[in-house]
Amino acid sequence: MPDRGQTDGPAVEVRNLTKRYGQLVAVDGISFEVRRGELFGFLGPNGAGKTTTARVLTGVIKADAGAALVMGAKAGSLKAKQTAGVVPEMANAYTDLSGWDNLMLMAELYGVPPARARERGGGLLEALGLLERKDSLVKTYSKGMKQRLILCMALVSDPEVLFLDEPTSGLDVQSARMIKDLLRSLNAGGKTIFLTTHDMDEANQLCDRVAIINEGKIVAIDAPERLRMATSGRQSVEVSFNDSVSPESLASLAGVNTVQKVGDKYRLYTDNPGDLVVAVVNHSCAARLKVVSLNILAPSLEDAFVTLTKKAATHA
Repeated sequence: MPDRGQTDGPAVEVRNLTKRYGQLVAVDGISFEVRRGELFGFLGPNGAGKTTTARVLTGVIKADAGAALVMGAKAGSLKAKQTAGVVPEMANAYTDLSGWDNLMLMAELYGVPPARARERGGGLLEALGLLERKDSLVKTYSKGMKQRLILCMALVSDPEVLFLDEPTSGLDVQSARMIKDLLRSLNAGGKTIFLTTHDMDEANQLCDRVAIINEGKIVAIDAPERLRMATSGRQSVEVSFNDSVSPESLASLAGVNTVQKVGDKYRLYTDNPGDLVVAVVNHSCAARLKVVSLNILAPSLEDAFVTLTKKAATHA
């Protein structure tokens, strides 16, 4: 496992970063660090400033104020770009070239020796299930295949820091799982990964720490588990019955704060889940309902995200 407590400088350092688009302040004086060897999640709702921040860090756009460093070099500089691999949200491979030719072109641009490029390229394509299609034109690839190829292209130079913007968005389950498995493996080997996403479950599965940005400001930075437990008021009891039941009858149970329907189940948010379980069982007996499933759930990262962004908006 990578050493999370390395004394070297941070892989990514952001200080008072600001970016405006006319009157809109997309990123409003934010500061944070990403440790070397860390898998860091950058979360936020649409329009919160997360993609703008990622674009500054990868040199696509320039900030209006503040500083951003990647492996000690100014973001956007040649030195910073040489240390980073980038996986944008939209695949940008050359569609009239084969997957292999795209990969070798990227390796040449980064000055990777041909023998090393072939060895590393073949290994990456095999790991992401593309080796058999390496000679097919990219325009014949599915969306999932294109996204996996872009990840291979970003990794062929063996970058020190990998930036990913929504890498599994809209992908089939198999492609998304392949990408997540590779990210875990790369991070276990010590590679620093900066993951921009709005997928709370993905961030919870993968990240050592996450930063939550809302309306251009950082509202929290911590480990996913600590953020989840900091919102203890979002504990819930999830229950399903063998027959239909009115949400109003469940909302009337003692201790229920909110009722949410989730598929064929009901999630009852409460401050006292133990007492609520007893109330649910008693209610089912009185209504002659059979409980199909009953679980006490700790707050999810999504719950923490909603709570923190609402709190930030309230205090804005």
